[in-house]
Order: sequence, then structure tokens, then C-alpha cells
Amino acid sequence: MRVLTFLLLASAGLQAAQQFAELGDFTLENGQTIRNCRIGYRTFGSLKADRTNAVLFPTWFSGRTEDLEGLIGPGKLVDSSKFYVIAVDALGDGVSSSPSNGQSPFPMFTIRDMVKSQHTMLTDHLKISHLHAVIGISMGGMQTFEWLADYPEFSDIAVPIIGSPRLTSTDLLLCQAELSAIDASANCRCNPQTAMETVNAIHQFALYTPEYRATHTSPAEFPAFKETLEAPGKMTPADWASQLRAMMSMDVGRGNVGSLDAAAQRVKAKTLVVISEQGHMVNPIPARNFATEIHATTLELHGNCGHMATSCESFILYLVVGAFLAGN
Repeated sequence: MRVLTFLLLASAGLQAAQQFAELGDFTLENGQTIRNCRIGYRTFGSLKADRTNAVLFPTWFSGRTEDLEGLIGPGKLVDSSKFYVIAVDALGDGVSSSPSNGQSPFPMFTIRDMVKSQHTMLTDHLKISHLHAVIGISMGGMQTFEWLADYPEFSDIAVPIIGSPRLTSTDLLLCQAELSAIDASANCRCNPQTAMETVNAIHQFALYTPEYRATHTSPAEFPAFKETLEAPGKMTPADWASQLRAMMSMDVGRGNVGSLDAAAQRVKAKTLVVISEQGHMVNPIPARNFATEIHATTLELHGNCGHMATSCESFILYLVVGAFLAGN
């Protein structure tokens, strides 16, 4: 559910400063509290005097706002010469409140909690009461679906990209495989980096289609490829696990929203749902079905890059999303 490094580095980035919103003690969906909760964010572009051009861009799984910089700017996914882009670090990413930088034990949070914290940041800290759009990729797409259901009047436009309004059993199986490796390492008090090598291998296996991996990594090249899986990542195992658990709880039809049908009936924003037909990381069926329920525009990516269709087919993605955000 991460997006390829070369996509992130496609631009040198706008080098926006890391900022923080201090939310104080933040109550979660399960009734627990994140003490001294803080949410990281970066802003790009200028907010119009009438405050009508703000776009929220939450991070994907294991991503940080610094990773989004290559997707923001003229000619990119979100044009900061037209919009005031607020890239926000999701809970658990190691920048916003997370197991690695917060209280111990750190409470379990959900995608809904991520969205609630962002809503609080916008309204209380940035004094923004309405958005032009919410856009997100992968877990960011899940947050975008949650925004649609939980705050239906808050944004005019929503663009969930290769996300899901409810995880399928295949999605849950993938998350559980990674989570089990991390939990096993913690239980045996083993080297957590050893667990992450296993997790990275599982993750990479699902990130692309088998056809893509077989044709882009020869057996002779596999040892070098394996070394990339062993390299330490930015996230600690505990942070990684916390976001896995958040995604496993993802379901816009739960709680006071009711069923998926009821959640769909709440949606007000004009929506573009982007689907990767060969995505193995996030099953496209729930997103496609939800798009039909809310009469959304859809963009289907058909290449063999799987979850990474956002980079392999970035030209059409940028073109369609740019036009949609502009109201064309």
C-alpha cells in the first residue's frame, strides 16, 4: 500500500516545511485517548481570500507528507498554483502521533480516527470550515471514502484513488500476514528488523502483479532486489502494525453510518473513484460497487502494474484528476 519511490522522487518537491497541529487529548472511536495528540502537515500554494480552494491530501500507508511533495505542483496530480494543498500525516506514520513517539501502550486507532483528527486540525487549527476537495491514494483513498461518509457536507469534491470503502477478505489476509510477522517478532523478542524483512517481501509481492515482477526482475537480478527488501525503512514495526490494524477496521458502513447503502446515501460530494483493475494490494470490487451506488465518475487503470498503476499510468491519472478537480 506504499507508492513507488521513483514516483515520489519524480519531482525534487516543493520542500514545504513540516508543521504540526496540537490537538491536546484526543478521544478515539473506541473511547481511548491519545494524550497530547499532534498531527503533522505541510501546505503548498496560497489560500484564496474566500477560502474556496483548499484541498486535503492525506498520506498512504507507511507514507509521510514529505513523500507527497513529488505529486504536488503545476503539472502534477494536484496543482498548487490553483489550489491550497494541505498534505496531512495520518496517525501512526511516525510524524503524527504514533506508537514510536507517543504514550505506551499506544491506543488502537481507526481510519475514522485519522479522519476525525484531520477534521479537528482543519477546523480548530487552520480555521478551515470547508474544502474544495479531499484526495488520497491507497490508505489515503480509504481516508477519502471515510471523509465522504463521516463529513458529507465538508468538501465539494472527493477523489479516492485505489482505496476501498470496506476491506475484503483478501485485503484482510494480506494485512494479517504482515501483522502476524510483526507480532511473532515481538512475542519472541527477536530482532524487529528481521520481521520487517519478511513484511517487506510480503508487501512487495502484493504491490505489483506476478506478471510485472516476473518480467521486470529476472532470476539473476533477484539477489540485488532482495537486498532492497532488507534495507531499513522509515517506519518502526509498531507504527507499521498500528496502520495495518487501522486499515483492517476500515468500513464506512459501520457505527452510526449504518450499512454501505446508508453510507452511500449520505454522500454529497462530486466524486471520482480511481480503480486499479489488477490491484492485488487493495481489491477493487468494493470501490467499484460504491462508485455505482453514489453515481460517481470512475477511472479504471488496466495495466499490469497492479497497485502501482498510479505511477505506471500517471499520465492519464494526472490528466483526469486535474480536469476533475478543476470542475471540467
